[in-house]
Amino acid sequence: MANVLSKENRPIIALDFPGKDEAVDFLRLFPGEELFVKVGMELYYQTGADFIKELKRAGHSVFLDLKLHDIPNTVYRAMKVLAKLDIDMVNVHAAGGSKMMEAAVHGLEDGSGTGRSRPAIIAVTQLTSTSEEQMKTEQLVDRPLQKSVLHYALLAKRAGLDGVVCSAHEAGLIADEAGSSFLRVTPGIRPEGHATDDQKRVVTPKEARKIGASLIVVGRPITRADQPRSAYQKVLKEWEMGR
Repeated sequence: MANVLSKENRPIIALDFPGKDEAVDFLRLFPGEELFVKVGMELYYQTGADFIKELKRAGHSVFLDLKLHDIPNTVYRAMKVLAKLDIDMVNVHAAGGSKMMEAAVHGLEDGSGTGRSRPAIIAVTQLTSTSEEQMKTEQLVDRPLQKSVLHYALLAKRAGLDGVVCSAHEAGLIADEAGSSFLRVTPGIRPEGHATDDQKRVVTPKEARKIGASLIVVGRPITRADQPRSAYQKVLKEWEMGR
């Protein structure tokens, strides 16, 4: 597994841009800096593997956020391809089940080859845009949201994954039940005084660290700020204050 925790003092910046030009323009605001960035579906489908390779050549760490969810064989084959991109972290939906998650791990191992660490792999539990009411009425899950998240986290650990994507509100509980080395990667992060946008369960960077997040993902508060580099430094400072 790639040692993503060596980047724990760097918040992951979500490059949620519609295309390469916008992403490159943003990265130019950080000359000489090696960042930890997240590339999601929109940008990856626009730019493909070539842009991932460019990011890696520039020294950036990459979390490829594609949230795979399909039959085990399809996910195995996809992960085998993605492993060759030298990404640092990738994810699946825990709702795909244990067999699918096991296949994802095997795909990364086989794609990485001998002598190379496979990328870290984490599972999405419940999206941070999902409320408990929505989970019950639309997913027909009659358990509390926290129990649903913990169930998915333990399922992912048994399948051999390295951690989960979760709200910071569940991070401490997951650490208690799954162990502190099991990653808790938390989106839904908003600096003090920032709008929540479409997120339902949000916390500040400082709060996230105090209550158990391993890594945080921050997008719009940085990428849409008037001064993105200053906004990033503010998030970093708040994150470090949570030690």
